[in-house]
Amino acid sequence: MPLALLALAIGAFGIGTTEFVIMGLLPQVSHDFGVSIPTGGLLVTGYALGVMFGAPLMTVLGTKVPRKRMLMLLMGLFIAGNLLSALAPSFAVMLIGRVIASLAHGAFFGIGSVVAADLVAPDKKAGAIAMMFTGLTVANVIGVPLGTLVGQSAGWRVTFGIVAAIGVLGLAGVARLVPDVPKPEGVQLRHELAAFKNAQVLLAMAMTVLGFGGVFAAVTYIAPMMTHVAGFSDGSVTWLLVLFGLGMVGGNLIGGKYADRALMPMLYVSLGALALVLGLFTITAHNQITAAVTLTLIGALGFATVPPLQKRVLDHAHGAPTLASAVNIGAFNLGNALAAWLGGIVIAAGLGYTAPNGVGAALAGAALLVAVLSAALERRGGSHTAVISAPTAEQPTVSH
Repeated sequence: MPLALLALAIGAFGIGTTEFVIMGLLPQVSHDFGVSIPTGGLLVTGYALGVMFGAPLMTVLGTKVPRKRMLMLLMGLFIAGNLLSALAPSFAVMLIGRVIASLAHGAFFGIGSVVAADLVAPDKKAGAIAMMFTGLTVANVIGVPLGTLVGQSAGWRVTFGIVAAIGVLGLAGVARLVPDVPKPEGVQLRHELAAFKNAQVLLAMAMTVLGFGGVFAAVTYIAPMMTHVAGFSDGSVTWLLVLFGLGMVGGNLIGGKYADRALMPMLYVSLGALALVLGLFTITAHNQITAAVTLTLIGALGFATVPPLQKRVLDHAHGAPTLASAVNIGAFNLGNALAAWLGGIVIAAGLGYTAPNGVGAALAGAALLVAVLSAALERRGGSHTAVISAPTAEQPTVSH
């Protein structure tokens, strides 16, 4: 794999850390600014919304900018947002900093996926995408726990300062290691938008919303589920999330490896197993050992879908894939928000802290049905393929 993928992974590590570390530092941040925990939760909601809307917005704004330069600009935006969060004199200013940082998230992963895929041979594209996303998964194993520990001992402002420094390292890596590959000539915004006429692109995004939404239906409420149902102590939640993160790392690498060999079968297996495991979690959550094992499996199966889904979008938005790739990243966050909302509804209805697992199983099962439908349409030639006037020939593989 080219060293350029390491630079993309470092940027992904910083983004993953800043996205999730706020959850562990929310009590400290809320206390320092004198706001309630629910109000402090706007720092999470604001970031998610920024990713959803920022992914297409920043990608459209960067349509005429070479991809390497756009990646550098996005990392600069990420650094500025985290520095503003670290130095924020008020809650409102920190919220602005979080939104600024989030604007880089979707476009970085969207454009980075295209760049990563262009760096390798056609039969290694999903593996290259998975290598970039490894930075995001490792962030959940190392970055988030360490960031939480640093924030609790030295102050949350130090954590966001360190995250900004990681962004500087990522920016330097992109500048030094990512080759300056020009965009295909003739590709304009209308070509990027034309990709959304392809039913397979839309179906892949539906799988993204439903499949990863299933994961977050359970994980959003993992703390009360593990403490009230499984009987873990509050301090154990951090290490349970490390297990979840380890599962994500393994699932991401496996998904990338096998998606290059058999993409749709990989989706069938991972989505079907995810629905089954989420359903079983309503039972296994009552025992500490089985709960820990199940949580790890959910992380693995959930992230095993990420490289194949991202590659499927790139395959069917050929010629002008950047916007579709970025929007698919936003679809992950849409799924997260939808699942968290549905999970909250069933808990509020008095069904208990394990009820969101049933919601997650239903969402993952729906994603599997969409995958079956997508493959059936593809076999019968029933999907509408977008007509893109830009060149669609494969770009030459670039190594560094």
